[in-house]
Amino acid sequence: MTSTLLTPASAATIATPDGPFTIIEADGAVLSSGWTASIDELTGQIHPSLRHVIDGQESPGLTLMSNAVSAYYDGDLSAIDDVIVHQISGPFRSHAWDVLRKVRPGSPVTYAQYAELAGSAGAVRAAAGACARNAAALFVPCHRVVRTDGSLGGFRWGLEIKQRLLDREQSASTMLFQH
Repeated sequence: MTSTLLTPASAATIATPDGPFTIIEADGAVLSSGWTASIDELTGQIHPSLRHVIDGQESPGLTLMSNAVSAYYDGDLSAIDDVIVHQISGPFRSHAWDVLRKVRPGSPVTYAQYAELAGSAGAVRAAAGACARNAAALFVPCHRVVRTDGSLGGFRWGLEIKQRLLDREQSASTMLFQH
């Protein structure tokens, strides 16, 4: 059995209006993130081949990611767009995560629309599964997917946070179009 040594991962928790937000990063890419102060709540979502030893050291990449989250909450909704994310799954889910990063703030899509955007209109459950298995919350904005009837559906970090994110993005998008 061959063992590969992975570079150490870093983690940081920052305060946001929606509560503590923790990011796990390695090699300049987000591995997992979400509204928790507990690293343990994030590591289970990371693909086993990407699990690193978390050394607790601050890294330049982690600083950039934390700054992007702060900028997002300060109203620069595009600040998270260029942050590199590393997730591994099958072809559909990996592609669906890439597609999800193209859903614009203030323009949520339904699960059916998301499946269609991902190239498989009949794969609504698979699209919902991509949202459910998304480890990089906010950076891969699964909160921008809602049910066909407009209700929120699910969200790993709670429907209150999902609603606040959608409201924040709708408000900021509306302000952009008024100027």
